[in-house]
Amino acid sequence: MMAWIFVLMLVLFALGTPIAWSMAFAAGVYMFFGPHIPLQGMVQRLIGGIDTFPLLAIPFFILAGNLMNTGGITMRLVNFAKALVGHITGGLAHVVVVANMIMAGMSGSGIADAAGTGSVLIPAMKQAHYGSAFSAAIVGAASTIGPIIPPSIPFVIYGSIANASIGRLLLAGAVPGALMGIVLMIFVAVIAKRRGYPREERAGWARLGQVTLHALPPLGMPLIILGGIIGGVMTPTEAAVAGAVYAFVLGCFVYREIKAADLPRIIVDSALSTAAIAIIISAAQPFGWVLTIEQAPDKLLGILTGMELSPWMLYLLLNVIFLIIGCFMEGIAVLVMAIPVLMPIIQHAKIDPVHFGVVFTVNAMIGTITPPVGMIMYVVCALGKVSVGEFSREVWPFLIALTIALALITYIPVLSMWLPNLLLPVK
Repeated sequence: MMAWIFVLMLVLFALGTPIAWSMAFAAGVYMFFGPHIPLQGMVQRLIGGIDTFPLLAIPFFILAGNLMNTGGITMRLVNFAKALVGHITGGLAHVVVVANMIMAGMSGSGIADAAGTGSVLIPAMKQAHYGSAFSAAIVGAASTIGPIIPPSIPFVIYGSIANASIGRLLLAGAVPGALMGIVLMIFVAVIAKRRGYPREERAGWARLGQVTLHALPPLGMPLIILGGIIGGVMTPTEAAVAGAVYAFVLGCFVYREIKAADLPRIIVDSALSTAAIAIIISAAQPFGWVLTIEQAPDKLLGILTGMELSPWMLYLLLNVIFLIIGCFMEGIAVLVMAIPVLMPIIQHAKIDPVHFGVVFTVNAMIGTITPPVGMIMYVVCALGKVSVGEFSREVWPFLIALTIALALITYIPVLSMWLPNLLLPVK
C-alpha cells in the first residue's frame, strides 16, 4: 500500500499539482481506502502539524526580511560590501557573495535574500557588462547561504520536527555558511580572471568609514538575535520577534524609508510567504503519519542496517539521494517529509542530529538553484530576465563550488559543531 501512495503522490506532482496538495491527497486516499481511518484524523494532523510554538519564528523572520528590503537596509549593506571587496577583479560578483553573507545574518530566507540583493545588484552587474545569466547565477548561488548563517527558517522547521535544539542549530550554521561564501568567492575569482570582468574603484578610508557607519545599525540585528538566544534571554521565536521589531524601527524611524502606506503590502507579502510554508508543513504531517503507520522508518532502517554502512558512507548515500531529489522537489517539502523517516536511522548511526541538520539544509539549499523546481532559480531568472536554460549554463560552476562546500561540511563535523559546543554546550 505504501508504494502505491508514493506513486500517487509522484504522479500528481508530475501533473503539475503543488507538492503540498499531492502529499495531502495521497494521505487522504490511504486513510479512506486503506485502514478506513476517519478523515477527521487527517484534519487533526493538518492542524496539529503547525500548532507548535517554535514555528511562530517563521513569520517574524520573513517579516524582518521584507522590512529590510523595503526599509533601505539592503542597499546600505550592499554599499558596505562594495567598499570591502568591490576593488577585487570581478568586484560586483564578490559584492554579491559578501552582501548575501551579511544579509544571511538577518532574514533567514534564501528567497528574501535573492529578491533583496538581486533587485539591486543584477541591474548593476548587467550595466557593468557581466552578462544577465552570470549575474542571475551568482546571485542565486550566493542566496543559498541565507538559511545557513543564522537565523534560519529551515533550521527552525528541522529543529521542531527532529526535536533538536534550535539554538544549537542556528549556531552550527555560522561557520558552514562562511565556508560556502569563501568557496564561491574562489570560483568567482577564477571565472572573473578568465573572462576579464571589471573591478570597482577602491574605496578610500573616508568612504569606507561612511558606509560602515551606515551599515552598523543593521549589523546589530544578528547580535540581538543570537545574543538573546545564547544569553538565555530569548527563545528563538522571541528572538525572531525582536529581529522584526528592530528592522521595523530601523526602516521607519532611523532611515525613514518605510512609509505607513508600505506596511499593508509588507504584512500581506509576509503573510502569503508564511502561508506557503505553513501549507507544506501542514500537508506533510498526515503523509508522515501514513509512513509511520506503514512502518517506513523501521523498514528503511532494516535495509540500511543490513547494508552495514559506516556513518561516512551513509552520509554519502543520503547526500547523493537528496541532491537528486532536490532537483525535483522544494526543499522544505523534502525536509518535512524525510526527517521523521530518517531520524531513527541517524540515531542508530550515532550521527549528531545538529550536524545532520546543517548537512541536510545545505543540501536542500543547493536544490533551490537546480532546474526544474529551484525556487531561488525562478526568482533570479525573473529579476535578470533570463531563461532557465541560460541560467543553467552559467550556474554549474557554482553548483560544483557548493557541492565541494557540502562535502567539507559533511566530513569535517567540527566546522558545524565547534561554535554550538563552545557557546551552547549540551548539559
